Amino acid sequence: MIDGDVLLDRLRALGRTVVLALPNVAVALALLLLFWLLARLLARLVRSVVTRAGQPKGVQIVLGRLTTWGTVGLGVLVGLVIVFPGVTPASVFGALGIGSVAIGFAFKDVLQNLLSGMLILLTRPFRIGDQIVTGSHEGTVEDIAVRATTLRTYDNRRVVIPNSELYTNRVTVNTAYPRRRLSVVVGIGYGDDIDVAKRVVLSTVATLPGVADDPAPTVLVTALSDFTVDLEVRFWISPPARREAVEVQDQVLSALKPALVGAGVDLPLPTQQVLLHDQTEDGDGDRARQREGWPPAPARTPTSDHAPDRKAPTP
Repeated sequence: MIDGDVLLDRLRALGRTVVLALPNVAVALALLLLFWLLARLLARLVRSVVTRAGQPKGVQIVLGRLTTWGTVGLGVLVGLVIVFPGVTPASVFGALGIGSVAIGFAFKDVLQNLLSGMLILLTRPFRIGDQIVTGSHEGTVEDIAVRATTLRTYDNRRVVIPNSELYTNRVTVNTAYPRRRLSVVVGIGYGDDIDVAKRVVLSTVATLPGVADDPAPTVLVTALSDFTVDLEVRFWISPPARREAVEVQDQVLSALKPALVGAGVDLPLPTQQVLLHDQTEDGDGDRARQREGWPPAPARTPTSDHAPDRKAPTP
């Protein structure tokens, strides 16, 4: 059992140690504040230099954050040395070296995402504001951070995707180029003139305001389907954003239907032909009696065109 006097002496010694350490704590806090202000100044300077170098906004943001974290981390190390004089930078780095394996396993995903984010910012496969498709997600890139990229979907939801997934998986950038080609398929009847249908389609699509003049729209026969001849209408839009793509497709389809119908071009609906077997239990297996399609009508006795055939009355 601990003696009360001994416990009181230990508390008094601890109190004296804390009082003696207060000036060091105050100096450490003041230095930490100074390092924080220095970090903000250096981050602003780095962003300014990166901007003058012509780098995109994402690179400016990430390099500014790395500069801030590095400067503040250095300030924390200096503060620890001041508060605890027995702690030296060599001992701190030695402890980090001993635990580097454990830290590597614990922060493997974080470091992988960090490296992937830096590579994305340096190689620039896409930028902030681009519209991309990755996996089952599609939307506009809002931010490229150190750990993850933020995507805003078209139905106004936020998707946070780790940078390692974006760097190792396939990504489709819809706004990488100033123009984008779209296409719609229109089916005409087999009895319609293909050249006439093409002329109607081209003349109609060329007048729409959302369709680009160069390259010009084209029409190609892509398939002879079960009940239609499929025409693929290809046209270009600029800018290539998702909103413009949906709106121009709506304009094209809305204009082609009345134009083709007005020109006498058929837009057939799906049709099916049902064939019945003339099959009974008596004729099962007899291919001569099992005919595809409708069985022939039974022979009829010739009758008058104006009156039905009737038997003569018995005298």
